[in-house]
Amino acid sequence: MSNKYIRWFEEIGIDDVAQVGGKNASLGEMYQQLTAQGVRVPNGFAVTAEAYRKVLDANNAWVELHDVLDGLNPDNVKDLQARGAKARAIVAACKLPQDLQTEIIAYYDKLKLQYGDDVSLAVRSSATAEDSPEASFAGQNDTYLNISSDEALLDAYLRCLVSNFTDRSIHYKYDNKFDYFKVDLCVVIMKMVRSDIGASGVMFSLDTETGFKDVVFINAALGLGENIVQGTIDPDSFYVHKPTFGKGFRAVLKRRLGKKEQKMIFTDTLNTDSIAVEYTRNVDTSADEQSRFSISDDDVMVLADYAIKVENHYSKQRGQHKPMDMEWAKDGLDGHIYMVQARPETVESQKSGNVLKIYHLKSRSTVLTQGQAVGTGIGAGKVRVINDVKNLSKFQPGEVLVTDTTTPDWEPVMKTAAAIVTNHGGRTCHAAIVSRELGIPAIVGSDNGADILSDGTEITVSCAEGEIGRVYDGILEFNIEETDLSNLSHPKTKIMMNLANPDQAFGLASLPVDGIGLARMEFIINEYIKTHPMALVHPEKLDEKTRQSIATLSSAFADPVDFFVKTLSEGVATIAAAVYPKPCVVRMSDFKSNEYATLLGGKPFEPVESNPMIGFRGAARYSHPAYAEGFALECAAMKRVRDEMGFDNVILMIPFCRRIDEGEKVLAVMDKNGLKQGENGLEIYVMCEIPNNVILIDEFSKLFDGFSIGSNDLTQLTLGVDRDSEIVAFDFDERDAGVKKMIKLAVDGARRNNRHSGICGQAPSDYPEIAEYLVKIGIDSISLSPDTVLKTIRQVVELEKTSSL
Repeated sequence: MSNKYIRWFEEIGIDDVAQVGGKNASLGEMYQQLTAQGVRVPNGFAVTAEAYRKVLDANNAWVELHDVLDGLNPDNVKDLQARGAKARAIVAACKLPQDLQTEIIAYYDKLKLQYGDDVSLAVRSSATAEDSPEASFAGQNDTYLNISSDEALLDAYLRCLVSNFTDRSIHYKYDNKFDYFKVDLCVVIMKMVRSDIGASGVMFSLDTETGFKDVVFINAALGLGENIVQGTIDPDSFYVHKPTFGKGFRAVLKRRLGKKEQKMIFTDTLNTDSIAVEYTRNVDTSADEQSRFSISDDDVMVLADYAIKVENHYSKQRGQHKPMDMEWAKDGLDGHIYMVQARPETVESQKSGNVLKIYHLKSRSTVLTQGQAVGTGIGAGKVRVINDVKNLSKFQPGEVLVTDTTTPDWEPVMKTAAAIVTNHGGRTCHAAIVSRELGIPAIVGSDNGADILSDGTEITVSCAEGEIGRVYDGILEFNIEETDLSNLSHPKTKIMMNLANPDQAFGLASLPVDGIGLARMEFIINEYIKTHPMALVHPEKLDEKTRQSIATLSSAFADPVDFFVKTLSEGVATIAAAVYPKPCVVRMSDFKSNEYATLLGGKPFEPVESNPMIGFRGAARYSHPAYAEGFALECAAMKRVRDEMGFDNVILMIPFCRRIDEGEKVLAVMDKNGLKQGENGLEIYVMCEIPNNVILIDEFSKLFDGFSIGSNDLTQLTLGVDRDSEIVAFDFDERDAGVKKMIKLAVDGARRNNRHSGICGQAPSDYPEIAEYLVKIGIDSISLSPDTVLKTIRQVVELEKTSSL
């Protein structure tokens, strides 16, 4: 029997898109080239473009299709819907030629010989123009899963051909300047990975929102993968850092537990109401399934390995860095993870030039709802709530589209929206993929956006504040700061960045800084852990309600201590990853007792002080019996960051160290907890923020590797001004001559002792003249809030020129 219409995966590769379509070509490429490297790909075969043309030729369908589609304006939604329906009916009425039917069934029989008679199939559309770097064709054509009979296979094949003329596919071809009649619909027929009783998801070899190239981003959920793509659930997400992975470290960089409200499984009952999932159904997940991650850390490592190998293969083949967008499935029977799709990433990889664009809100208002941010932009307009595709014609360009979830049918109006808000979905759902491609800010997984926002309400959608996107009441003003980094000179004085929020790290990674001068641990503890460290060590001192709250927060982890150590270490590592291998100075916790007390379970462990600002804080706590066990958890997290996660660029810093013997005690406690100064290159700095640090700088230099001047506390304690007191705020001024003298003494002392000197207080961010003063006295580094970095770089470059430093 001649194979006129079909080719096995092992017979095709990436150069065969014109014959077999993008999905088939990619699967063949991976099956041929990467299985030897340990990347698992299920076997299958491609039904070619020739077969598609044969079907339409044999049924004389071309003339009818031209009659229906010639002269169509796809931007007229009602006309598109009417003509699209007619085009689909024409293809659906086609009869498959007998020789094609015979060949498809014969290849199915051969696949049974490899996998057994009970093998079920995934039947997936594969267009000849899809998965090009310019267009993702995300979800444009149909997929049919759990196909397990000859009749069902032939039916699914024809349905895939029909999907070449869905409204969404017609419009997408129009948008991307493809001829409707020259994009052929090939079909993938492959072994079905039994992820219905396992897990599945999508992954990218970069961060989809910021273009940060040093990570693999993975989404995962229980059951079949369609729910993630369709955006009907909120999946788990994971990041893996490629440079440290390449050095042999195997650790999740960052994770987020999704709700995973449902999982898609196989069904024996045909569901004719739901195109593309006819042999599947959704069931609600249990509370236990929702409270745990859908895949293990070992699974995440396998996926990261696959993603890196796929990216490396395609990059080598193309002769340039080629970020990839991939789909995977974990088989619940054999426990193995399989790659089921790989295509070029179509948004960040297409950005050219070296222009950094940063959006800044000029003001803020009431937050109406929030969810996961897609992109880093801001959009504003009037709300238009649409929850049925039939109502799309009501949408007006420039409005904010608010809906439960989107499907590819919505794309004609999505491209005209100022912004998009959905109730459901994660950062790789349909709404996210298309919004990213169109450059439109979107918030997905808001839970209640379509319920609480009403037509005509004016809102601002901000994705410029990290991974959490916020919907603000009213139209807010914002500006866009554009900087051509290729024309930006770099000063001799090191310019670093203060950063507390890990969710902002990847978005700020492209700033041309020399590292992180201050990473604040308190933000991670307050925002993500929410619990007092001592409460995790001594649950017996807590009431039942607090214990239950902690149990809920830590349910996805081995125990509450594991929750603390992993969450803190991953937060810090994410910040360190943004500048790796440049230095990242991480300050050990510097809550005051009144701030610690507000954490979950905090009150039993904290004294009530009349002036916490100069009370039980900083280094004094670390060896004290009241907090030593809590500090041991902090140390365990930092040891994990450096030794298990591979971030040896992390420098640790001790805050508010009043006296020399206090410094000695802290270093001894850190050593006892596995953080030995000098071991594995570990440097330990101290904050220079108490006059005694300056007065005894020669003695402090014998203990610590560097100093970071905390101008806020140093000003407070030099001038005797409580910086929390509004009534004497007029006396708090970092520009005071006495404060500047203290700073100069500190810089001179550090230089005299061959120690690093930096500043991480607010002063150089707020006052350009302080930055100028610091450069003149020869400080090693200035660490600033991110929004002042670029301005200060330009200022320091000019200053160094004029003062011939």
